[in-house]
Amino acid sequence: MAKTDDEKPGKEDKAPKEPKAPKEPKQGAEAAAESKEPKEQKPKKEKAAASEGKGDKGGQGKGKGDKGKGDKGKGDKGDKAEAKKPEQPARPAAPPRLRDRYHQEIAAALSKKFSYKNPMQVPRLTKIVVNMGLGAAVANPKLIDSAVEEMAQITGQKPIVTRAKKAISNYKLRTGIPIGVMVTLRREQMWEFLDRLISFALPRVRDFKGVSAKGFDGRGNFTLGLREQIIFPEINYDKIDTIKGMNVSIVTTARTDEEGRALLSELGMPFRT
Repeated sequence: MAKTDDEKPGKEDKAPKEPKAPKEPKQGAEAAAESKEPKEQKPKKEKAAASEGKGDKGGQGKGKGDKGKGDKGKGDKGDKAEAKKPEQPARPAAPPRLRDRYHQEIAAALSKKFSYKNPMQVPRLTKIVVNMGLGAAVANPKLIDSAVEEMAQITGQKPIVTRAKKAISNYKLRTGIPIGVMVTLRREQMWEFLDRLISFALPRVRDFKGVSAKGFDGRGNFTLGLREQIIFPEINYDKIDTIKGMNVSIVTTARTDEEGRALLSELGMPFRT
């Protein structure tokens, strides 16, 4: 007889499964651990704002930590720049005292002495030319550099380099070789230089007994020769390489030597008697 399905070996009657009872809620630490909610994700705007803020290790774009890139113009350096005080305008330089004296006293005294009918006839200064010749510069060109520096200190103006116009074979001189420096002073610098020359430089000349009046050229212009540049207080004696002389030519509007000498005497030039 064929066996039915109920009688097949290996299969047993299985009882129906009972429904599972609901889990009891956990108490204590287990409940607290499971009750933790997942971290909320910040919206994109908050992330962008956090990336621009200051962080310890990041969050500042390409920058790292406190050294990250911030807004332009902000930060310690920007604050220091803003904290700087505004620059105060420089005080105007005082007018040359010798020029004021000329306009207030000397011009009237000369007009009275020579009985000028027109105020424009009163002699006045036009310019001062300071020339330093350096024949030794042919063999030692470095003397020109030191002469330029010293002349700038004495006059307060950058000099120009004078060059030979002709070639002289006996002196090994070729055309265009530097042989000296020269400065032309006008206006305020002219008055300031003459004041320092009369008040400070000439009294420092060794065994000074006055200036010779033979330096006039017949048209009211006067030329003075100085043997040493160290008589000017602007020159540091310890830094010079050689002693250099110079010529000071004072150009005036005087028509005669008498008028030119009267002008310079009133300005304080100590002529020898």
